[in-house]
Amino acid sequence: MGSSVLCNSLCPSVSIYSTTQKYSLLEKRHFLIQNSLFRNRRSGLSKLVVSNKLSVAEDPRAEESESFLKSRKQEKKLRILVAGGGIGGLVFALAAKKKGFEVLVFERDLSAIRGEGQYRGPIQIQSNALAALEAIDMSVADEIMQAGCVTGDRINGLVDGISGSWYCKFDTFTPAVERGLPVTRVISRMTLQQILASAVGSESILNESNVVNYDDDGKKVTLKLENGTIYEGDLLVGADGIRSKVRQKLLGPGEAVYSGYTCYTGIADYVPADIKTVGYRVFLGHKQYFVSSDVGGGKMQWYGFHYEPPGGLDSPNGKKERLLQIFDGWCDNVIDLLLATDEEAILRRDIYDRSPSWSWGKGLVTLLGDSVHAMQPNLGQGGCMAIEDGYQLALELHKAWSRSTESVKPIDIAPALRRYEDARKLRVAVIHGLARMAAMMASTYKAYLGVGLGPLEFLTKYRIPHPGRVGGRVFIDIGMPLMLSWVLGGNGSKLEGRVLHCRLSDRADDQLRTWFEDNDALERALDADWFLFPIGDSTAASGTIFLSRDEKKPYVIGSVTHSSFAGFSIAIPSPQVSKIHARINHKDGAFFVTDLRSEHGTWITDNEGRRYRASPNFPTRFRPTDTIEFGSDKKACFRVKAMRIPPGKKMDEDEVVQELAER
Repeated sequence: MGSSVLCNSLCPSVSIYSTTQKYSLLEKRHFLIQNSLFRNRRSGLSKLVVSNKLSVAEDPRAEESESFLKSRKQEKKLRILVAGGGIGGLVFALAAKKKGFEVLVFERDLSAIRGEGQYRGPIQIQSNALAALEAIDMSVADEIMQAGCVTGDRINGLVDGISGSWYCKFDTFTPAVERGLPVTRVISRMTLQQILASAVGSESILNESNVVNYDDDGKKVTLKLENGTIYEGDLLVGADGIRSKVRQKLLGPGEAVYSGYTCYTGIADYVPADIKTVGYRVFLGHKQYFVSSDVGGGKMQWYGFHYEPPGGLDSPNGKKERLLQIFDGWCDNVIDLLLATDEEAILRRDIYDRSPSWSWGKGLVTLLGDSVHAMQPNLGQGGCMAIEDGYQLALELHKAWSRSTESVKPIDIAPALRRYEDARKLRVAVIHGLARMAAMMASTYKAYLGVGLGPLEFLTKYRIPHPGRVGGRVFIDIGMPLMLSWVLGGNGSKLEGRVLHCRLSDRADDQLRTWFEDNDALERALDADWFLFPIGDSTAASGTIFLSRDEKKPYVIGSVTHSSFAGFSIAIPSPQVSKIHARINHKDGAFFVTDLRSEHGTWITDNEGRRYRASPNFPTRFRPTDTIEFGSDKKACFRVKAMRIPPGKKMDEDEVVQELAER
């Protein structure tokens, strides 16, 4: 009985009783009166007024009806039950409360994030979802956007997983600002849920309340919790995730679909060299792919996808080791991020979704978010679609209520739910399909002819571009801008109550357009320190070389030190390193090496694996991840690295070198 009293105090408008509960005579009388009034409001009063227009003054019941109908316009007594307090459920609850409805959210465990628990980390909220949040509650949207890290104001896109070269760049900034929408952000799921829960209010949320069943008799919905407690309401919204109990009762049993991929994820204290110019990247590979994103605060979030059967397990403390094996040979952007991640920060889950369904609800029950359209994370639109759902459902219920007050008839709930479902089905189905297609594209990518061909794998050494890579690039260049424009902005014009506007804080660098079109300009914009890191059999190289960007102080490389040189002299005692072998200098944001007519030459291997000899007395540009050999015997071989020092962490040159060596 004590728990029942507490529930009533949290939401007095919702009827509650327990199978073990006993009422006094007075309590029973009050309960019957409340339910009788509720039924009268829903069915009999409007008919009474319509059929007795000429005798309203003579019938005291009609006077009560007329008074009730007037007050009805001021106060909405629709009782909404929401199963699930994840992002979708809370957004809908907030939207419904802002429309004046009474809402009660039932959540199994509010302290954990839905799905994979507290380990899911940050979530990407794209322009379309941010605009929906603004239409629901501008102050809440402001709080969310202030807490998030903007990624849409930088370069985003696809790169080759092995070389790290750009395959396709995404412009998520222009579609947003052209349509008067906020720019994409990333925010902690826990932070997002806390903001939403606070806005909804503790009086409208019941924690430790696991919904297990319901009954819809056409007039009301009776909901049952795991502990046996029962609630009544006018409608039920199932927002209880991919394993939804509401969905199971509504649509029948059905298993989620395994995507074919297991996913490792982690967050690292790591700041890439191009943090100011790149927001997130998808690294493409054959039957595997990798995603990295800036999440603010000097941290990076990443996902590693690998094609394999579900249910796999790793050896104790073996996740990091396995990832380094899976992504062996991939570019530094991937490997460095894995190395910077602590073993205990790496988690694993199998990726599931649900095939699109054209049946979202029945009667007084409907579904929302992952419970009806769980999708793969490849577009970052799973949570965004749930937010759009919440906005649309609250809007349709509000419209239904407005029609009922204007026509002086009871609100017709079921048709309103069907209108919501019809408004969402096509858009959600298309984006669901695009998410699956993105996974196929990311994991079937082949850079060169011979990849994945077994006995013909030797063809990869000839670096012949794969036909699919070439054709796919043409398709993406044409289709991607159209797809992004529709996904990010296709719902913006339908948001009632939101004025099209851009935030002054949502500004991009003046060079953003140049970076999209010019890879050279993008590299020159790096704000990082450069190093030459000894690799392989470099027995002659004594340590890491820090490269200064002072154009007046070049480096001279030789077998002995040259104290008279006006710059930095680096001695590498090796048989194939000449006395004065090469010079390294910085100019206009780039580094160059000039071979000084050395006997055995200076060699460069680029990120595509092409090895060539630098022309004597002619500056040759080198880039991050290139390797430079002074001589041809690989005794003085260095990897070019560019890195940033984490915010607030000050180091001298020796400490910087040590930091790099540990990675």
